[in-house]
Amino acid sequence: MSLKVTVLGSGTSHGVPSVGCDCSVCRSTDPMDRRTRPSILIALPGREDPAYVASETSAVADAVRYVLVDTSTDLRAQALAYDVRRVDAILFTHSHADHVFGLDEIRRYNAMQRTPIGCYADDETAGNLRRMFSYIFDPPRQRGGGIPQLTLFRLGGPFSLGGTEIVPVPLMHGALPVLGFRVGSFAYLTDCNHIPDESWPLLAGVRTVILDALRERPHPTHFSVPEAIAVAERLKVERAYFTHICHDLPHVATCARLPAGVRLAYDGLVLEIQ
Repeated sequence: MSLKVTVLGSGTSHGVPSVGCDCSVCRSTDPMDRRTRPSILIALPGREDPAYVASETSAVADAVRYVLVDTSTDLRAQALAYDVRRVDAILFTHSHADHVFGLDEIRRYNAMQRTPIGCYADDETAGNLRRMFSYIFDPPRQRGGGIPQLTLFRLGGPFSLGGTEIVPVPLMHGALPVLGFRVGSFAYLTDCNHIPDESWPLLAGVRTVILDALRERPHPTHFSVPEAIAVAERLKVERAYFTHICHDLPHVATCARLPAGVRLAYDGLVLEIQ
């Protein structure tokens, strides 16, 4: 069976182009230099997968198919650009604005799907979401159709969605604990500058990774390009794609100097992962 991963956004918190910036990347006409805020959509194996085998668990497997990782500030534009017509579950890496401020857009999926949507986060992120979006999780008397219908689950370890195991991977984003996620041979590790010792075994056998690499210069809360290359080499992955990219990195010129198997991600990149 295979996963399909779509990179909805590959940019830093400011996005690229950055407001008021006249640098060569912000003025670039290359569509791969246009980066919205970071998010991915994971399509879990389903009936259209040639390797899918129907069984008594088929109904469960089909119940959750499309898993969104983070609700970026640019979610509506991303959904329109890449024809995201369904969201069955949402994984949150952490609660910074660029990763959660598109949460209200989920109400459109409630309207189309006529069901609440499960959200999965660690304790701190879940608490922050309840506080930041109190109108969703502690709604006023008048609910109407304008409030997202969400069910919030607190993560304590590996769990299953649609018959597929999801493994939360603890990471450090400066001093802030955050989560990456592993699904089969794929891992998504955004917004981090340190992988704790206890998390490396959770990544053993990963063959494709999407990994934070903000810029060439060091940064206190994000991997730099050299640091991200070192992580990819330690993981021994076949393919590494860098995300959360700022306007310091032109797509074509940067990819030309990266090692074999390592590339910058870009908005709209689609990965098929066995």
